[in-house]
Amino acid sequence: MDVSIKKQIIFDPIYGFIRLTPIEWEIVHSPYYQRLRWLKQLGFGCYVFPGAEHSRFGHSIGSMFNAHNILISINKAVSDEELMDPKNNSRAKMFHQSIRLGALMHDLGTFPFSHTTEGAYVKFGETTHAKGGKGHKDDHENLGSYVIKNTNFEGGITHILEKYGQGAKNISDLVKGTSKSILANQILHSEVDCDRMDYLLRDAHYTGLEYGTYDRDYLLHHFSVSKIDKKEILTININALHCVEDFLMSRFSWYSQVVRSPRGAKYDAVAEHICLFMLEKKLFYRYSEILEMVTEAPLKFLGFNDNFFLSQVQKHLTKGSFSENPRIYDMAMGLLLEKGPKTVRHKDLQRVLLNQDNLAESEKVSNKAEAKVEEIRDYLKKKGDPKDWIISDLPTKDITFVKSHNQIVKESSGPNILLERDPVKMSYENGDIRLLSEIENSTISILQNTKNYIPNVFCSQSAYQCLREANLIDE
Repeated sequence: MDVSIKKQIIFDPIYGFIRLTPIEWEIVHSPYYQRLRWLKQLGFGCYVFPGAEHSRFGHSIGSMFNAHNILISINKAVSDEELMDPKNNSRAKMFHQSIRLGALMHDLGTFPFSHTTEGAYVKFGETTHAKGGKGHKDDHENLGSYVIKNTNFEGGITHILEKYGQGAKNISDLVKGTSKSILANQILHSEVDCDRMDYLLRDAHYTGLEYGTYDRDYLLHHFSVSKIDKKEILTININALHCVEDFLMSRFSWYSQVVRSPRGAKYDAVAEHICLFMLEKKLFYRYSEILEMVTEAPLKFLGFNDNFFLSQVQKHLTKGSFSENPRIYDMAMGLLLEKGPKTVRHKDLQRVLLNQDNLAESEKVSNKAEAKVEEIRDYLKKKGDPKDWIISDLPTKDITFVKSHNQIVKESSGPNILLERDPVKMSYENGDIRLLSEIENSTISILQNTKNYIPNVFCSQSAYQCLREANLIDE
């Protein structure tokens, strides 16, 4: 093997050797991609699982490798020789390469500590509500898309893409899941996609937990392409029914027991709260400033990472910027020294399994939780100390096995629900295709309506004592 080609190989702890194409090698060594090395995959999950120091860098390359293997499974991949040849611009090669690039760059716009601080930017919504703006969320998908489409200069992502004949808009659409190709969107964004296939195994590996494991090789073997209304869609052979169910149950357990566990979620909630405060007080880069960095100062953008966020919290803490707000000061001290807040427990704040289709029941449960939070806030306002604080981390997204059949029909944008991007489709030898949620001998058909409502509420140590004495919360 050529020495230069040997150098374009990365050894991954999950999959072993992963070979990069010339365009991927250039992208990975740009400031925009190297930044991902300094962004933890699980945010402050490392406070609970010390091994969870893995980054978005490794995850994104792993997602690309899974996308590559899905293409092989469905006979849409070209040979390695064709893929590695920058002079080969055949339609099949360019499609294969574009899917790999979409997966490789799907997290390019990730914020410090991943989704932790992103929540603050979305809530603040500086450019979302700006006059003359497009109304896009200030989130990682739109930031990543901006990087891909607005860096047409030496070392920029746009420049590299155009150099190799890949359209920046096409790759941006793949990253956002809005490509004209339903098949491509499904490989990158669906209930069983290359992204989820990677982070379940990777997060399980680095945390030491087994929740995210599933039989990847068996699953990969059973991907296939089917045609509906002359459009290609991604399906999974019915022989892998229980493998798919195992995958979906692993993901359900992972979000329920790890991502939403109050042990780790409390640090993410505190960090988001601090970030929002800093955005309001102009103590941290606002979204418009980040966009400017992308186009004007790539190396400065590289520094917009986990280390920067923590250094800014420490800087403003020691400088006295938080002194006039004892609540933020207390949160910052706790975050830096891993002294987490107390978890508020009460019967109205219990995790509970709900029916996705029973909106009245869901509303009743969420209203109870919100009312309890307001009761606590009001009490602390009247009886608490200025330094007492509470953070409400009520669910903004459902934790489900799959989207229920009724929800799919309700949200469908066309007459045929088999053309919807997200739901898992199972294929039979006779050519039939059915949604996983419709298959009678599937456990998921019974659990398809289920969602896990996990409300988290946290408060300061002093507030906790105050609320306990007033019998407003449980022990």
